[in-house]
Amino acid sequence: MSDFDKELDTSGLNCPLPVLKARKALSEMAVGEKLHLIATDTGANQDIPAFSKMTGNPLIETSEKEGKLHFIIEKGAE
Repeated sequence: MSDFDKELDTSGLNCPLPVLKARKALSEMAVGEKLHLIATDTGANQDIPAFSKMTGNPLIETSEKEGKLHFIIEKGAE
């Protein structure tokens, strides 16, 4: 898992809540900082990459560990 600046655990929340919480967290971060998002909703496998692409916040890494989905999202340019 890559280094990150902020961690957001949305375990137990169903989509779209992980996306909405990621959007809020990223809005409070500086360009280039990395958010580690943890989710348990399998819909996040489609929603987070789509969100990343639509908002210009690069998805750096994805993984699954112990039933949890992990995403590293870099804050893109404003």
